[in-house]
This record gives sequence, C-alpha cells and structure tokens, in this order.
Amino acid sequence: MESVEAAEAAIASMKTTLFNELDMGSLHSRNPTAHKWKAPYRSLQLREVVYWRLLDLLDQSLLLHKADHGLGARILLRSAFETLAILIYLNQRTAAVLDGTMSFNDFSTTTQRLVLGSKIEGDLEQAVNILTVLTHCDKQYPGMMDLYNDLSESAHPNYQGMSAGYTKIDHKADAVLFYNRWTEKYGSRLPDGIMLCIEIFHHEYNKVWCELFEQLEKWIEANDTDLETKKAR
Repeated sequence: MESVEAAEAAIASMKTTLFNELDMGSLHSRNPTAHKWKAPYRSLQLREVVYWRLLDLLDQSLLLHKADHGLGARILLRSAFETLAILIYLNQRTAAVLDGTMSFNDFSTTTQRLVLGSKIEGDLEQAVNILTVLTHCDKQYPGMMDLYNDLSESAHPNYQGMSAGYTKIDHKADAVLFYNRWTEKYGSRLPDGIMLCIEIFHHEYNKVWCELFEQLEKWIEANDTDLETKKAR
C-alpha cells in the first residue's frame, strides 16, 4: 500500500519537469515535412495539457485527502483518470495510423476534437465521448474501467455517493447514524490510486508517446505526397 508521503514526493517531482513553452519554429526545424501538418502539433500540445491538468488534479486530490475531505479527493482522482485516458487514447490512435487501421485524415480530425472538443451545443468541435475513450483504454489496461466506475459512484448521488458516504446502521440501537464517512471508508485507498495514475502516466508520456511521435514524423515524411493529394490537414 502506497503512503501519502510517496504520493507527495511523486507529485513534487512532476512539478519540476512541466513543459512551459511550445516553440513552433523548433518543430519545423526538427522535421519541416512532418510539421507542416497540424496533427503532430496538436498531439504535442495535448500531451502537455494532459500533464498540466493531471498534475493539478492529483495535487488537489492529495491536499483534500490530507484535510480529510474524502469525497472531493475521490472525485478529483476520477477526473485525473479521465485525463490520463485522453493521453492513452491519443497514443492508441497514433499507433492506428502507423499500422494502417486509421487514416491520417481521421487521426487529424480526432486530434482536433481532443484539443478543441466541447459538449456545449453550438461549439465548433464535438468532444470525444469519455466513456468511449475509457473503453479503449481498458483494453490496454484491464481494470481501468472498473476503477473509474467505482470512483464515479462517489461522484454520483447513488448509494455509494449518498447513504454509504453519510450513514451507518446501529443495529443494537435500531437506529441510523449520520456522519461523514468518506475518509473512514475510502481514505486508505487514495494514495494507491494516485500512484497508479502517475505510474501509467509516466509510461505513456515518457515512453509510448515519444516512440510513437518519432514514428509518426517518419511516416508523414514517407507519405507526404499522398497526404498532399488528399489534403488531410
């Protein structure tokens, strides 16, 4: 079982390596052919936004946990796993382009929806459904959907989010006691959830994305003439 101290140390370490600026010129210098297309740029931007949001959510989740605000801590951890899922899904879609099961044009559209998508009617891009994203992620990380569903029950006004969180039956007194039980019931599991989220993130961010991005650049360069014909920008 992971400790609060381990989670604090992991979060503190992540704060030292945040990406602060995306220089478009350096991308074009790196590979002029690949980076005349917008999809690689969106992929890089999305990767870093995931980092910033994930870290912010986990940091605040741990702060709430330490203050015995168990419900808020779990809800923020749920949001962190949603955010992590976006990076995993992005990497899966990149791999699909490379193995020929997804067109570059569809990939470009997906990156646009991931960066700019919204559920607000009238906005330019429709968001990718997060449950669809999580379903894809669960195939790569079995159990991720179960964990997400468990955290979601805390966020929703169902049994776990209502009665289980605030009541306890006293069978001897034949009475129902009301009090905040979130830390009592779920607090010991939160550091484990935070560390699991960080572990998967580091793998997807530092290894999977980097390898796929380099391969994508080479793939675009090799297929540039065909892409120009199809105008998949």
